[in-house]
Amino acid sequence: MINKSQKERNEKEQEREEKQQEQQDKQIEEYGQLTLEDGEAKIHLLNIIGEIEGHECLPSNSKTTKYEHVIPQLAALEDSRTIQGLLVLINTVGGDVESGLAIAEMIASLSKPTVSLVLGGSHSIGVPLAVSTDYSFIVPTGTMMIHPVRMTGLIIGVAQTFDYFQKIQDRIAGFITEHSSISEQRLLKLMLETGELTKDVGSVLVGKQAVEEGIINEVGGIRDAFEKLRELIQEKEE
Repeated sequence: MINKSQKERNEKEQEREEKQQEQQDKQIEEYGQLTLEDGEAKIHLLNIIGEIEGHECLPSNSKTTKYEHVIPQLAALEDSRTIQGLLVLINTVGGDVESGLAIAEMIASLSKPTVSLVLGGSHSIGVPLAVSTDYSFIVPTGTMMIHPVRMTGLIIGVAQTFDYFQKIQDRIAGFITEHSSISEQRLLKLMLETGELTKDVGSVLVGKQAVEEGIINEVGGIRDAFEKLRELIQEKEE
């Protein structure tokens, strides 16, 4: 009877682990997100890749991060009693300004400790996303492209249109300077640089340059990001 009971418990445990693995695989496949638990802390992993998709659907062959997926997940994270922190992995070319800012504002307003890590790149609206966390890292070869607001499609060539562009630009610059150490004057200078990009206006910062400019806190990798997040979680619990 003891052996049979033990066998049943083992089978139930195995079945539970298999279901958890299936849920994790589905979470990664559909949303690029995962909740990790290593015994020290329960951490939610948010992966921001490709292009930030906004109110219009991008082609099916494009890698995208859909804000309608990310926003509810962040709300659930804030409401969770078990998840203790958020790690944001970023490799994005930018995308929809409104949606990117919405995600950045959500991350910045979380009460849970947050850390970001810029991998391949964090371009355009990816810059506010990178600085929205409590602490930020960038890998040595990671890049950040800073440039003025762009808009595609038909626009009305009147003064009000350019005033609108300026308001959007001010919102982005204001968020970045509020959540990092770079001054607004220096940020605008980087945005309007004409000597770096052959067919565009702006600047590209690589790894250490982003730290020296005061946008990112530190150069590091995934190990450093986890260590810092666990440190912030421990400080919050004390």
